[in-house]
Amino acid sequence: MINSGIYDYIDVMNKAADAAWLRETVISQNIAMGDTPGYKRQDVNFEGVLERELGKMKYVSLDEKVRDLNKGHMDHLEAPVYTDIENYSYRLDENSVDPEQEYAELASTRIRYNALVDSMTSEFNKIKSVIK
Repeated sequence: MINSGIYDYIDVMNKAADAAWLRETVISQNIAMGDTPGYKRQDVNFEGVLERELGKMKYVSLDEKVRDLNKGHMDHLEAPVYTDIENYSYRLDENSVDPEQEYAELASTRIRYNALVDSMTSEFNKIKSVIK
């Protein structure tokens, strides 16, 4: 099979969309646990993982970095869920969930997810128009 690299950016956007979906799930869990004493909010760090992977390849064009990311199965771009210990609780029950912040993060994540899906659709439409 010929490896043209035509799907390299789509693969990275797909991983980012998966991470956005996971982040939306985690934020929804944070909102649901908002009244649970001692609960600490959680988040997803896809951006940090992507930045680390792209930063390993200095003095290389973005196209080459993305091509190198796609070697293998891209398992190294899995977004970890972590407990946000930096977000100290201001509440007496030591729960660190701020509902207003969570709803803002949820809206931002949905916008990001929709933008990624739109970008992937656009890329597929470009490929389809070339094939015709």
